[in-house]
Amino acid sequence: MAMAARLVSRSRQLYSAQAAFVNGGATQVRSFAKETDRPPVNGDDLLKGIFFEVKKKFETALGVLKKEKITIDPDDPAAVSRYAEVMKTVREKADLLSDSQRIKYTIETFTKGIPDARTYLNTLQEIRAKSGLVDHLGIEPLMMEALEKIEKDIKKPLLRSDKKNMATLMAEFDKINRKLGFSKEDLPKIEKELEMEIAKSELTELKKECIEAMETQLKREEFKDEEMPDVKKLDIRNFL
Repeated sequence: MAMAARLVSRSRQLYSAQAAFVNGGATQVRSFAKETDRPPVNGDDLLKGIFFEVKKKFETALGVLKKEKITIDPDDPAAVSRYAEVMKTVREKADLLSDSQRIKYTIETFTKGIPDARTYLNTLQEIRAKSGLVDHLGIEPLMMEALEKIEKDIKKPLLRSDKKNMATLMAEFDKINRKLGFSKEDLPKIEKELEMEIAKSELTELKKECIEAMETQLKREEFKDEEMPDVKKLDIRNFL
């Protein structure tokens, strides 16, 4: 999982960075991110709005989990796939950000309004570091080298509004992509593989927690003669 996660996070970072470079960070993932479109509100109303929004999402997610059957078996590919489908439904119904959307939203939010490419790349590096993502493949230095090459040619800082030279930078980024073995066409497949790895990891953790809870319960005097049930036969809908 670690290798898949590193690959997809790096490829997402590259393509999300390139997309934001081109559109100037104007496109937002969520409409509520457009602060200028929202009327001013006081602190109490803002907190109430956040509370009810979170409450609504939680109830929606819980409603999906009460209906969908999940088999707690991380060693069964079918169970892992089913779990991934259920969690995808939860995100869609509750209007939650997926991993890739969250990365894109963070990048666009914190780079919105940055006029030059160098500040943009430096900000991107700060976002990566604060997010705990390690640049295992050394992508950021390569991107900066490409920028420095162009700025040396034009003899001035590269502005994101400079469409001609930004296109040249994008072409250099494409070379970096190919050099590192990344392709935009392969990204959906990589993301799907990562989703399965994440689903398996979450199911493994859920299985561990269930077993620990049952072991703790069986230590109680009233349950000393009981046998621990097979975790795969548990229906978590009965506990929600």
